[in-house]
Amino acid sequence: MLQLPDSPPRMKTLVSVDESYKLCRHLTAKYAKTFYLGTLLMSPVKRQSIWSIYAWCRRTDELVDGPASAITTPETLDLWEQQLESIFAGRPLENYDVALVDTLQRFPMDIQPFRDMIAGQRMDLYRSRYETFEDLYLYCYRVAGTVGLMSTSVMGVDNTIYAAPWQQNKQPYVPIEEAIALGIANQLTNILRDVGEDAKRGRIYIPLEDLAKFNYSEQDFFKGVVDDRWRALMRFQIDRARQFYTTSDQGITYLASDARWPVWAASMLYGQILEAIERNDYDVFSKRAYVPQWKKLRTLPVAWMRSQVL
Repeated sequence: MLQLPDSPPRMKTLVSVDESYKLCRHLTAKYAKTFYLGTLLMSPVKRQSIWSIYAWCRRTDELVDGPASAITTPETLDLWEQQLESIFAGRPLENYDVALVDTLQRFPMDIQPFRDMIAGQRMDLYRSRYETFEDLYLYCYRVAGTVGLMSTSVMGVDNTIYAAPWQQNKQPYVPIEEAIALGIANQLTNILRDVGEDAKRGRIYIPLEDLAKFNYSEQDFFKGVVDDRWRALMRFQIDRARQFYTTSDQGITYLASDARWPVWAASMLYGQILEAIERNDYDVFSKRAYVPQWKKLRTLPVAWMRSQVL
C-alpha cells in the first residue's frame, strides 16, 4: 500500500494583537495590583506596552518561582532566551509574546536588559544566600533594575526642557541610573515584604553580612524571631531601600510629561509597603504588609501634584 509522507506540522495559531494585550492586562492586574493601578494613569498606548513588558517579566520569574519551578533547569532558561530572541526578531511563539512584539515595534528597545533578567533567574537556580549587599545588588539589578531600563523606553523623556535656542543641540537627559534605582528600590521592598514566604523556601535575601552586623543568626531567621535585633536590622534595610527611592525620584522630572504622574504614583505606592512593615512592628514572618485600597486612592492626587511641580 502506498504510504503518504507525513504532513508538515501546523504552525500554532496565535491570538490577535488586541487579544494579546488583554491577556497581558489581566496578568498584570492579577499579580501586581499596586503596579497595575499606576499603569492606569498612563496613556492607552504606553499602559498596554508596560503590561506587555510586565507579562514577559512575570512569566520569566515564574520559571524559577512559580508552580513549575521544580522542573526548571538551566536548559529551560536557555530555551526561554531563544524564545526571547525570536520575539525580538518579530516572530512570537506564544500568545503573550504577540503584544511584546507590537510594543517593540512602537518603542524600540535593547535586548540586553531582557537577557540580564534571565541571568537573574539563573542566580535563583543555585543561590539561596547573598553574603554582601554588593552580591545582592547584582541580583536586584538583573531581576528588577532591568525593568526600569525596559520601561524608560516606553515612558520617553521630556524634550521641551531643551527648547531654548542655546540648548537645541543638547541631547535630552535620559534618567537611566534613576530608572535602575527605582527597580532596585522595588525589589528591596519585595524582599522585605516577602521574608516569611522566602524563609519557607529556605531562602534568605537579606545579606548575611547584615545579619551578622546585628547579631541575628540564620537560625533566628528560620524561627521567625522578632526582637530588638530584628527590628534594628529591618530599620537598616528599610533605610537602604528608601535611599534608592530618593535617587529614583530625582529622575522623574526628566520623563515625558504624560509619564510623570504614573511613575510618581508607582514610587509612592510601593514605598508605602515599607510603612506597612513599620506599622506591623517589623513582623514580616507572620504578617503580610499591604497598602489598603483607600490609601492607594488617597495617594494619587498627591502624586499628581508632585508631577506638576517637581
